[in-house]
Amino acid sequence: MLETIYIARHGFRQNWVNDFWKSPTDTPRDPPLASYGEKQAKELANYIASLPEDEKPTAIFSSPFYRCIQTAAPIAQSLDKPLYIENGLSEWFSPVVPGTGLHPKPPAAPVLSSLFPSYNIDPEIQWSPTYIPTRLGETITQLHERCREFLRAFIPRVGGELKVRNHDQVVPSGHRHVLLITHAATAIALTRALVGDDTLSMRVACCSLTILKKLKTGNGSSWDIIQLAQGDFLVGGLERDWGFEDVVLNGNEVILDKGEPGTENDVQQKVGPQNILPHSKI
Repeated sequence: MLETIYIARHGFRQNWVNDFWKSPTDTPRDPPLASYGEKQAKELANYIASLPEDEKPTAIFSSPFYRCIQTAAPIAQSLDKPLYIENGLSEWFSPVVPGTGLHPKPPAAPVLSSLFPSYNIDPEIQWSPTYIPTRLGETITQLHERCREFLRAFIPRVGGELKVRNHDQVVPSGHRHVLLITHAATAIALTRALVGDDTLSMRVACCSLTILKKLKTGNGSSWDIIQLAQGDFLVGGLERDWGFEDVVLNGNEVILDKGEPGTENDVQQKVGPQNILPHSKI
């Protein structure tokens, strides 16, 4: 049964350094890490590898965006664990302007596996995404609801109450400690969903780490914050921190964003939870 959830944001992005970058995935709005961000990712990996053996993550799940894979890969390598792609951890995009198309579709696990041949990225053999976000974008409220729905499906699945595929067999997952590599807004919304407080004050910096522990109570279980977006292990400290107070609003609504040209006629795959799973309490 799942006991610990580690949540980390990706490292420093190349597009924060200059405009002369190209996505290795050829996906719009999917910048790689800057060299400094790769250094941060190694510092995060060293910290997680230094944890007591019985507290280290036994499974690592990453957003499908390239910068998150780059952040997760050295951790997976240092722990000698496979890296699973989970679309439920994807970037938050605000709603699209009607008629302008959809937001980018992130690359699938087999594509990412081919781009990182030296790392053990699972090409959807043992794990397929739990949740697919809409490419129409989300309001802040919808992002929080996405994270709640994702966790309701993900926690029992990864904790062993459900099964994962292992070639032609299904076996219990049974993980006690897992690491999620994601983006600032998603990291905040996930943490808020776990503690049951959509107003929790939180800012998330590059490669900062949040740790939550499951508490058993007489009325079930809840999640307790052990540390909140900390980065004492980072040589440069907390950088590029972000919170929802930084969002530009139009009244009480987020500013709409244009979709990607040429996607106006794209057909979305099924969005939301991808398996028939019990909606148990987080």
